[in-house]
Amino acid sequence: MNFTPKRKPKAPTVALTSMLDVIFLLLCFFVTASVYSQWESEISIQLPNAKTGEDPDRLPGEIIANIAKDGTVRVNGAELTLEDLGSRLKKIAKFYPGQAVIVRADRETSYDALVKVIDVCRGAGVWNFSLATANEETK
Repeated sequence: MNFTPKRKPKAPTVALTSMLDVIFLLLCFFVTASVYSQWESEISIQLPNAKTGEDPDRLPGEIIANIAKDGTVRVNGAELTLEDLGSRLKKIAKFYPGQAVIVRADRETSYDALVKVIDVCRGAGVWNFSLATANEETK
């Protein structure tokens, strides 16, 4: 006779703790990324229209340089001189060589101001920059 009690097999369980940790980290990432993407829309700049203009996929950490009508440059809501912009871009390009920079110039900005910002980007070693435009259909 066998008097040992028979144990019922344990039902398989899912470890929810690690899954909740991952979900929480993803939530933190997307909330942080959405805050950074709002900086671009805080400045009222009328972009020039282009037939091929489209809304690009935004990358986390990309730098958006906004040029106002009077030629002032703003990055992350802070007004910068061209020298400050150059020194900031040099530091970033040193640690992140492929850093993306988006230049958003108002449609009434002088060509000279736009070329100065592009020259500062190239002088700082930033080669991955683009000019933002609006799609003609979304006017």
